Amino acid sequence: MLDKLVLYMQYPFVRYALIVGVLIALCSSLLGVTLVLKRFSYIGDGLSHVAFGAISIAAVLNLSNDMILVMPVTIISAILLLRTGQNAKIKGDAAIAMISVGALAFGYLIMNIFSTSSNLTGDVCSTLFGSTSILTLTQKEVWLCIILSIAVVIIFILFYNKIFAVTFDEDFAKATGTKADAYNLLIAIVIAIIIVLAMNLVGSLLISALVIFPALSAMRIFRSFKMVTVFSAILSVICALLGIIISILAGTPVGSTIVAADVVAFAICCLIGAVTGGVRK
Repeated sequence: MLDKLVLYMQYPFVRYALIVGVLIALCSSLLGVTLVLKRFSYIGDGLSHVAFGAISIAAVLNLSNDMILVMPVTIISAILLLRTGQNAKIKGDAAIAMISVGALAFGYLIMNIFSTSSNLTGDVCSTLFGSTSILTLTQKEVWLCIILSIAVVIIFILFYNKIFAVTFDEDFAKATGTKADAYNLLIAIVIAIIIVLAMNLVGSLLISALVIFPALSAMRIFRSFKMVTVFSAILSVICALLGIIISILAGTPVGSTIVAADVVAFAICCLIGAVTGGVRK
């Protein structure tokens, strides 16, 4: 098995998949802690369905690079979702459900009415659950992912204290002069970018797992925001690496294998947390 892995690593497409998988897992885990604590865990799910709808439109328009349409639409939806979620009449979870179901329904409807593919079922399934597209990445797509991932990490590091403040006590942050709305907007835009990047890795229906599971796993063991974030990032990267390697060797779907690794890691962390009582620092 080791010899087989060494052989596969000689191919550029395998190295590209590992690089992109690690970067996406890292970025997802950084903001995952914030989204879980702010009870916006399923924002990734909602935005991924919006991205699915945008991909459907891009396919109908025969756009060679669907990122041109998908990225702006997802970012705008993230901003609207944030604004709608702050509306007293429509709470955050209801807003996510509304946008999620609506975008998914319209996306599938558009793909059926204006179908440009002879294998519609296969296209929909691969978009929802991920496909082997992560193994057919071009060098240009890899560099785009690297640049955007570096930007996400830099933004998180630069605004770490502000993100921490709006995560735990948004009202207090506003009282101390912090522009909480601006930082919430920044979080929404960054998570939208991550969602678009992750579409090729795990598919639209499984993206939330990259955001939720590492954060929840880290919370089983650690209690401080910093330690939860650091451990979440490390665990997410390890699960992504294991998932991609196992999928390549065993021939399993990439996205589902990564999520399965996250689920196993969560179970292990729950067991460790139950035995140790958690690390309160």
